[in-house]
Amino acid sequence: MDLSIIILSYNTVKLLEECLQSVFFGLQNSNLRFELIVVDNASTDDSVAMVDKQFKAVKLIESKKNMGYSKANNLAARRAKGKYLLFLNSDIVVLDSAIDKLHRFIDQNVDASIAGGKLLNTGGKSAQPSCGPFYSLPVSFGVLFLRGDHWGLTRYSPDVVKKVDWVSGACLMLEKDIFNKIGGFDESIFMYMDEIDILYRASKKGYRTYFYPDAKFIHHGAASSKSNRAPVINIFKGLVYFYRKHHKGANLLVLQLMLLLKGLLGIIVGMLVRNRNMRISYKQAMREAI
Repeated sequence: MDLSIIILSYNTVKLLEECLQSVFFGLQNSNLRFELIVVDNASTDDSVAMVDKQFKAVKLIESKKNMGYSKANNLAARRAKGKYLLFLNSDIVVLDSAIDKLHRFIDQNVDASIAGGKLLNTGGKSAQPSCGPFYSLPVSFGVLFLRGDHWGLTRYSPDVVKKVDWVSGACLMLEKDIFNKIGGFDESIFMYMDEIDILYRASKKGYRTYFYPDAKFIHHGAASSKSNRAPVINIFKGLVYFYRKHHKGANLLVLQLMLLLKGLLGIIVGMLVRNRNMRISYKQAMREAI
């Protein structure tokens, strides 16, 4: 088996259907021997029934509870039989032969242990920044206070093949053997920073990550995180966890101070614009920073 494609879904029935259709369409003329594994994270919509009815070739794993990104993907990886693993979000649409291209790139380039494709926004006309440097203190400051992602300083989407620190977990390919050697995803992380953590550990073991723009995917984005409060809370939580794990001492203290300042600014802005949800989100996020 050449490739195991792993798709995690939580209440995204329509997007999942589109994703699966695009995978099979994109690989219809491929010589790749592949399997497709869907992990349903206790969806309450018709995701399971849809997969059962329309995609008989898919190996479906039904979870009785929402395990989060890391646990669910680790579960699927343990059952996967492919030499390579491709982790896709259920809100991904595969364009043309993108999976074939990404597999060919990583299989033929000994320097590339891990690879991600170019993500496009809905409609496919604009690029979605989906790779970047690890979250050092300067990078974290840029993200929190300088809109670094917006200006392409801390997250970007180059048009050339580029060695990077991380690629988006929405589209991530690596050998199963490497995945096992670095210990898989950290199951203490429910959502956010999971790909940063695993790729940071991979880099410490000498594995290199590449961004490959010729493999293009549409990423609708944040389909399983419908709460407006979830992103900022989980980002704060993910950053603190990452620093406690990899950058203890003074670096952790500085990060916590930055998060507290960001939280206070968020609360003040929320008061000025009379956005109750914003105030509550940053209050809860600040608790995660302590």
